[in-house]
Amino acid sequence: MQTEINPEVITQKTHKKRKRWGIHLFPIPALVIYGMFIVYPLVAALAYSFYDWKGIKKGAFIGLENYKNLFTAEPFSGMFWNAFGHNFLYFAVQMVVQNGLAFFLAFIIYQKIRGAEFFKLAYFLPRLLSVIVVGFLWKLILNPNFGALNVLLGKMGLENLKKAWLGDPDTALLAIILVNCWFGIGFAVLIFLAGFQAIPKELIEAGRLDGAKGFTMIRTIMLPLMMPSITIMTVLTFIQSFEAFELVYAMQGSQGEPYRSTDTLAVYFYRLAFGGSTGDSTAIGLGSALAVVLFIFISIVTAFYLKSMQKKQVEM
Repeated sequence: MQTEINPEVITQKTHKKRKRWGIHLFPIPALVIYGMFIVYPLVAALAYSFYDWKGIKKGAFIGLENYKNLFTAEPFSGMFWNAFGHNFLYFAVQMVVQNGLAFFLAFIIYQKIRGAEFFKLAYFLPRLLSVIVVGFLWKLILNPNFGALNVLLGKMGLENLKKAWLGDPDTALLAIILVNCWFGIGFAVLIFLAGFQAIPKELIEAGRLDGAKGFTMIRTIMLPLMMPSITIMTVLTFIQSFEAFELVYAMQGSQGEPYRSTDTLAVYFYRLAFGGSTGDSTAIGLGSALAVVLFIFISIVTAFYLKSMQKKQVEM
């Protein structure tokens, strides 16, 4: 006996198949943009790093010569390791000052103090500003002649503390890093606050019943449960520190002044690839090699850290 085929059922199935395939088309614009602005520049930088360059004209294939020069030939290797050390200091200070203070402020807000919502907004407000605007604003504040900081120190009778903050090699980089901490602390507070609020109330109450208070409560109960938030902020801080460019450029330009004391790897890359500060014909090749090295370094360290933290969280 033949079964009768219902045309409506066939139409519905066809419509569902088309709808299912249509859903797969939505990511295409995002993938195209990602490919144009992320994947293509990375592949192009890798290709460019294997060639000699005559200005902006690609020359002969030279293999790993640019990488060799970057690490062994002067003045490239000296400037590379100098900038690398500054990036590492950038990361260390941000972890201690920015993230340490943000963790403390998030804990205070988590205690539901009076005006908690206002403090959350106040801490996050600097993040709404452009990095370039922040850089020029603090450049004015730190001006040795009419800057607000030196004027304030003078009015407080602390004349001996006044100095050219961005003109002194001993203070220029630290001043920029602290400005970056001021700029980024609001975002870190929100990440840590979200971590505190995700802790089950039952565990907090159980800890209190067991006599855990203050620092003991944070160390034994809260800190282990805050590891996902801490991991996120550590990774983001590491990536941001080793890609530091906009704020340094806004406050000190592309030459790493004074005396290369504010040079970072991203600033050095910009100077190599676009600034032509060395006058060498392989500047674009060297800049591309530096970009590839920086990408590989950040990727490996981030992947290793995430893997190790994942193991620790499983053990907990």
